[in-house]
Amino acid sequence: MEIYVSEFQDIYNDFHPRILRYITSLVGEPEAEDLTQEAFVRVSRGLENFRGECKLSTWLYRIATNVVIDRMRTSSFKLDAGLIGLDDSDDIQDQAVWTKEETPTVEQSLMHKEMVQCFIDHVKNLPANYRTIVALSEVEELTNGEIAEILGLSLEVVKIRLHRGRTRLIQQLKSHCKAEDWL
Repeated sequence: MEIYVSEFQDIYNDFHPRILRYITSLVGEPEAEDLTQEAFVRVSRGLENFRGECKLSTWLYRIATNVVIDRMRTSSFKLDAGLIGLDDSDDIQDQAVWTKEETPTVEQSLMHKEMVQCFIDHVKNLPANYRTIVALSEVEELTNGEIAEILGLSLEVVKIRLHRGRTRLIQQLKSHCKAEDWL
């Protein structure tokens, strides 16, 4: 049992930021932290039975996806368009000092925040069968094969849904996000 506690802590430390980012891209910030914690509760309960038939990351994303799906099925679920913690201007300033890159202007930083927020809002507004695949691909940068394994879909279905989801997303971005400036 003690081995699993240590192993769980390592898994939590390694994957928490990525799982939180993934869940945030699906449901928004207000729900994401609670759902991320629920996902890791399920991981801790299931770790002893993890057989290693798939990659650990695949198993974790599958659990996170199931937590989100379970939450979306509840009658009380409401998709909130909360802010996604994009106030990173201090980080940009610090990065510029260390990398010797030019610090973006306030206008550039605001434009970047607006673009990211618009992107996230429109990913959240995709139909569920596209949203999950687009988030795993574009936000988490997983391969189509990994996505297929996580969701239990064929590679062809993933490719089709990813193409259709990206097409819808690009159309939405072009019509709502001043996308001509950044696509």
